[in-house]
Amino acid sequence: MTEQPHAPETVRPARPHLKLTEDGRRMREVLSYSRRGSRFTPRQAEGWAAHQADWVIPDEAVDRPGFDLDARFGRSAPLVVEIGSGVGEATAVLAAARPECNVLALEVWRPGVADGLWRAAEAGADNVRFCSVDAAWFLEHVLAPGSVTELWTFFPDPWHKKKHNKRRLVSPAFASVAASRLAPGALWRLATDWADYAEQMVEVLDAEPLLTGGAVPRWAERPVTKFERKGLDKGREITDLTYRRAAATD
Repeated sequence: MTEQPHAPETVRPARPHLKLTEDGRRMREVLSYSRRGSRFTPRQAEGWAAHQADWVIPDEAVDRPGFDLDARFGRSAPLVVEIGSGVGEATAVLAAARPECNVLALEVWRPGVADGLWRAAEAGADNVRFCSVDAAWFLEHVLAPGSVTELWTFFPDPWHKKKHNKRRLVSPAFASVAASRLAPGALWRLATDWADYAEQMVEVLDAEPLLTGGAVPRWAERPVTKFERKGLDKGREITDLTYRRAAATD
């Protein structure tokens, strides 16, 4: 198995939602998501019961010294990371088409993970593992630099009210970390149905020195999800972006 970036004795910093102030109170943090309800539909409950033990990485597992992501897949393989897999519509289809890859889906909404489990099972995508740990924290503290073959960020929460724009995932700080985790030549694929967020993404990613790219035609492999259709029905234009990590130089 591939070595993970931290030595066994290393203790990682507290994850978001677990950070406390010096006097023991919960620390208020600016995050790119909000924790929603956790009730399952019957189908979600069925998917969770059938596949959670094998395909879900418990939050607390990543805190343990010596955490080995490859071991969770049972193999060492090229790693694809999806941030915000939602209900797994795109995840299942894209992972099934890439059996040679380990696909890590980071999604904090547990009912969405449960949906993703049965969708992955139906698609025969047993190469997917789901985890509900904060994606920005996971990339920074768990994944090694240069370890990601491809990164997907489809329709992240737009936080469309101006006062909430600071909560958007694609920020200069996050872009710097994400770019560093991509292998040389690896792609970061993004999509959004909010025009001003697309503009922000381009501004941020164009300014990241490790990345080159921009707006591209719709990625044909990405299935049209229910979420995307809702955006189209409301008259919003879908923007696809692709950025590439600069190749290593001598």
